[in-house]
Amino acid sequence: MAVTVLNKDNFKNEVLKADKPVLVDFWATWCGPCRMMAPVVEKIAEEHPEIKVCKVDIDENPELAQMFNVMSIPTLAAFKDGQLTGTAVGYQPKENVMRLFA
Repeated sequence: MAVTVLNKDNFKNEVLKADKPVLVDFWATWCGPCRMMAPVVEKIAEEHPEIKVCKVDIDENPELAQMFNVMSIPTLAAFKDGQLTGTAVGYQPKENVMRLFA
């Protein structure tokens, strides 16, 4: 499944109204650890169709980063039924990311 690019206009429909769990990767193009995290996020999108995977570029969408108190990147946020259920900050192996949905 493809990774959905989020912005302030589509965040509510894509994440808060999603009919399945959602993983949101808050990242930036200049962030080295974010670039390291990208293949892990893409692999989750590919291997886990039961999870909707999305990305937010915090430079283009600072209001979303602020809304979820993103202080460091990458920050991964798990949502279920429109509610934030867990976060992880920094590079994470796939197993750690998947624990956000356990």
